[in-house]
Amino acid sequence: MQANGAPPLGPLNVLMVEDCSEDAELLGEQLLESGLQARFHRVDSERALREALMRERFDVVLSDLSLPGFSGMEALRILREHDAELPFIFVSGTIGEETAVDALHRGANDYVLKQNPARLPNAVARAVREARNARERERAEKELMRSQRLDCLAMLAAGLSHDLRNVLQPLLIVPDLLNSYSDDPNIHRLSTLIAESGRRGHEMAESMLAFVRGTRRASEDVSVAQLFQAVQLLLQGTLPRNVTLVCEPLEEDVFVHCNYVEFQQCLVNLALNGVQAMKERGGELRLSARRAVLDGGERLCIRVSDTGCGMDAHTRSQLFTPFFTTKPEGTGLGLLSCRRFVDALQGRIVVESEVGQGTTFELHLPLRGVVEGGDAAGERFAVGNGQRILLVDGDGTRLSLLANVLDSQGYEPLIAVDGAAALRLLAREGMPALAIIDSDILMLSAVSLLLALRDAGFNGPVITLGDPADPLRHDALPSDAVAAVLSKPLQMSAVFRAVEQALGAKELV
Repeated sequence: MQANGAPPLGPLNVLMVEDCSEDAELLGEQLLESGLQARFHRVDSERALREALMRERFDVVLSDLSLPGFSGMEALRILREHDAELPFIFVSGTIGEETAVDALHRGANDYVLKQNPARLPNAVARAVREARNARERERAEKELMRSQRLDCLAMLAAGLSHDLRNVLQPLLIVPDLLNSYSDDPNIHRLSTLIAESGRRGHEMAESMLAFVRGTRRASEDVSVAQLFQAVQLLLQGTLPRNVTLVCEPLEEDVFVHCNYVEFQQCLVNLALNGVQAMKERGGELRLSARRAVLDGGERLCIRVSDTGCGMDAHTRSQLFTPFFTTKPEGTGLGLLSCRRFVDALQGRIVVESEVGQGTTFELHLPLRGVVEGGDAAGERFAVGNGQRILLVDGDGTRLSLLANVLDSQGYEPLIAVDGAAALRLLAREGMPALAIIDSDILMLSAVSLLLALRDAGFNGPVITLGDPADPLRHDALPSDAVAAVLSKPLQMSAVFRAVEQALGAKELV
């Protein structure tokens, strides 16, 4: 027996607590004639019941109410001590209303009169499905909690790796400077030792960060249509009865180059958040995908929408803050994990929500997007000619290193630790040929500083230090305001290349 759209139950192992073998045989025939696949095991005593429960796993228990020297209520008590979720149905010749209510309060799933056995197959199928759904929901919730705890550890490891790479940065830069300042072979040997130690430490930090980010996982062209089908199957066992899942068919199958498991986990996280938002009053969870021109290019727009309770402005502003959660048992890391996945693909995540009107998450992802990179080992760069370069960075170590390296390359660095200091410096020293600005500076944001520089008359190129997957965005900035974005920790070859290209392009104007 199978409800419309419901997965088949498969072979069932049925335990019958029944003293009459003829009644047990009739009940078994009733189930088999309805189309259910089942095998049966009958017990008629407390000892036999306990032994059967210890020996085998059953899908459902059918029990008479009255047995010689034993009772159905006692069988129910024993079963609930053994398994709180295993379906238990009373099948009795007589059962009063008070007794039936008492049985349900004690944990029975249903009761069927032997005079009306036609209802038994439906009762068994419903009880088995509900028990399986409950177990699947519990398993999915535990798996999600485990995943989020791992995300927490990953965030701590990522922070440690980031700080460690910054500490090791001088060991990657200083040896080259020492070699350029001295011909002493002893100095060269020491610089080689320092450089090798720095490289080994940096590789360890990179390995840690690569593991945390999952970048060692294989990427592939993921079919969005197949992914939606997989997500739909995963969610079917966890959806409450009052929540409907709708997966809109795609006009055409599209592909995203990424790790399949991470993509799937991202959508499942968003979907489960939607289910939680509709837990009380129910509603509709909808998944859709379409091609769209977004962020200046063709993107895949994936929408995960719910008709739940929605969010106020304060909650929306804190969604991607680590450990912020509105769930009593949440970790506040699920959405952060989703954003990390989207950022790694150089995509964007947009949230629309109003209290009482539901929530929509949009993922803007590149189609077949592959992040490319290169290695500039052995590359030589032009020497500067005294061009002034404004350096704005709150990290004192990195600021000092940048200034020394650019000075040794023939440029004249102007250094400032924040945006306000940079404006005061330029008011005194005049405009530079190039500005290098950390995207995380204080006192003035990088965008605000760029706008202030433009207003002051600066029209030179700008290099920002930050995440290339999350460049500065501001409607008031010219489209060509930022010439390059350099990842931190910095590689000097990337700095020299970006400076040379930026100043060269400026001279050709």
